[in-house]
This record gives sequence, structure tokens and C-alpha cells, in this order.
Amino acid sequence: MSANITLGVTGGIAAYKMLSVASKLTKLNYNVYTVMTEAATKFVSPLAFHSITHLDVETELFSSWSSNEVKHIELADKSELFLLAPATANFIAKAAAGIADDLLTTVILARQAPILIAPSMNVHMFENEVVQRNLNNLEELGFKIITPGEGYLACGYTGKGRLPEPDILVEHVEKELTKKDLQDKKILISAGPTREAIDPVRFLSNYSSGKMGYALAKAASYRGADVSLVSGPTQLQTPLGVNKIEVETASEMETAILKEFKEADITIMAAAVADYTPKNYNKEKLKKRDAELKLELKRTTDILKELGAKKRKDQLLVGFAAESEDLIKNARKKLASKKADYIIANDISDKNIAFASDKNKITILSQNSSQAMPLENKEDLAHKIFDYLI
Repeated sequence: MSANITLGVTGGIAAYKMLSVASKLTKLNYNVYTVMTEAATKFVSPLAFHSITHLDVETELFSSWSSNEVKHIELADKSELFLLAPATANFIAKAAAGIADDLLTTVILARQAPILIAPSMNVHMFENEVVQRNLNNLEELGFKIITPGEGYLACGYTGKGRLPEPDILVEHVEKELTKKDLQDKKILISAGPTREAIDPVRFLSNYSSGKMGYALAKAASYRGADVSLVSGPTQLQTPLGVNKIEVETASEMETAILKEFKEADITIMAAAVADYTPKNYNKEKLKKRDAELKLELKRTTDILKELGAKKRKDQLLVGFAAESEDLIKNARKKLASKKADYIIANDISDKNIAFASDKNKITILSQNSSQAMPLENKEDLAHKIFDYLI
């Protein structure tokens, strides 16, 4: 990525968080320019931003300028996205009224690029109807409002008004800059393991982390799709803009998937659903005995096969095949038996791409073709999977 991003930093205590945002965006290969209000420089030094981004940090409307361009026009023209954070009540009011009395407000009036704005202030200030009216006005003008977080505020109050954490702000930036080639598509994705209870403290499960499914959900959301993610138990953060439906058992996953499937244009079954579940659930904890314990299991529903039987011609169905031997042969058998459009095969015997890894190496199989993809970060690979599917 090499997009030009301008950070507009105003005078709130949360300005320090923007150093982390600038660092993360720079590491993602964005060109990060910074415009600070005079009040913002009281909280964070312009030199700190320059040291992180190695690019211009501007604070004054009238100052020396090395090019022949008009400063606020050049800043506005070269920016592909603006992130205004933290945005104080004063700055929001000026932006909503079209006031241009410093460099940042002047640049904003001259810009053509999208603007993300993240309010940050005392909870009562944020809830004030004047501030809310100004935010509504900005939204009507095309500004995209990032909802503040809730929690303990620097002023001592607790409530809504916190600047979201840097990772969340970076997510908003990445999503805004991603091509929207899945706009108006409804995508259903399953992820993670399932848990099949034996008694109140024990269950059967597998090593699936859910990372591949979550990466696919994130990529689809960034590309403009309406995404529903049916997830078994994981420790992963829900991707921005994704509707997550939490389930635990294979039966619960089946119910949730079938409920969403009718409306889905593309369904991707990335979850590692249990093939078996205990035949009988013990309401009390099983006590340890000297004798061996025999556990009787019964088959769960094959959700992918069920979807293949129900699939309409206008729906795309994608399954995963995690194999430890005869990868392509077994994946092709699965493709035929499940009546899927594609099977994504990966070799779980390879420690580099086994469960919980951040990377994966796959082969996408269809009835008439196959496409091998090299070892890559799962988030990058998710985008390549959608590139291939669409």
C-alpha cells in the first residue's frame, strides 16, 4: 500500500494515541502526513510525529513552504484519506460550520478525499445536543463518524467519549481504502472450532483457532460486503463491520448457518465442525475411576453437504478441506460429495500452516480447475481467495 493519509490531530488529551496510529499506518506502508492544531501541540510534540512518519508535520497556516504550491491546497490534493482524531467539540463545531481559521480547518474545506472523524471528549459534552447536531451535520456532508468508546475518561467521568484504541482506528482506515468490489453482496462465513460437551466441565473439540475464517470475514467486510460470521469459541476480535453470531456446538452452528444461508450470495465454510458428539450428556461431572472410561459418540450433521443439497444456482458454496495425507485427492472427493463450487485444501501436517498459525498455504479446487497459492499471511491470503472467487 502506498496511499497518502493525512492525520488531523486536535487538542484533546487522547492526542498521544495518534503517535501509535501514525506508527502502525507507517508500518503498513502508507505515507502519513500530519496536521496539528495549536492546541494539539500542547499535548504532543510535532517532532514526535515526524520521527515516526519521516514526513511533513504542519501546524501553521502562514509559514514558510518549500514548494510553489499553496500549502492547504497541496495538503488537500495529495491526500487520499483524512483521519481526524481526536476530534474535539470545538473542532467539530468549526468543521460543521465551515469555519476556516487555522491550517487544519482550511485543508478540510479544500479536500476532495473521504474523511473519517473520531470524536473524543467528556461524556456530557459528547451527549450535548449541540455536539450531536454538529456530528449529524457532518455525517450529512459525507464525513464518516467513528463512534467513541466507553469507559473511564481522563476527566474522571465514566461513559461514552473515549478515543478508540489505535488498532481500531487503523482498521477504519484500512477498510475505507479497500476496493469495494463486494458491495451489495451478502456473505456467510463459518469459523473456529465447535465444542461438544461430555459433562459440565469437559468437552470434545479441535485445534482450530478461527484465524482463517476471521481473516475472510474481515476481507469481505472491507470490500463492502454484508458479512455474517458464525463463530465457534475463539479468542479473536470481531472484524470491523461484521455481524458475529456466536455458537458452541455443531448443532448450534448448523441452526445458525441454515438460518443465514438462504440470503447468502457466497457461503464459505471455514469452521472445523465436530464430526462426532457424545451420545449422552452427563449432567453431573464424571468421577475418576480405576476402570477405563468408554465414551459413545454419534455423528453430527454434515453441514457443508446439507448446504450443497440446498444450494441455488445463484449461490456460491465454498468448503475447506484440512487434510494430513493425499491432500488433493481427498479434497477432490470432498468437492464431489458435498456438491460445493470450490474446496480450499490445506495440509495440516505442515507445521508452518497447521492450526493456530498466522500463515497458510492452500490450493483452491473447482470441478474443472485448481489454483495453488504459496505460503502467505492469512489476511493477505483472504483477499487473494476473494480475488479468485469473484
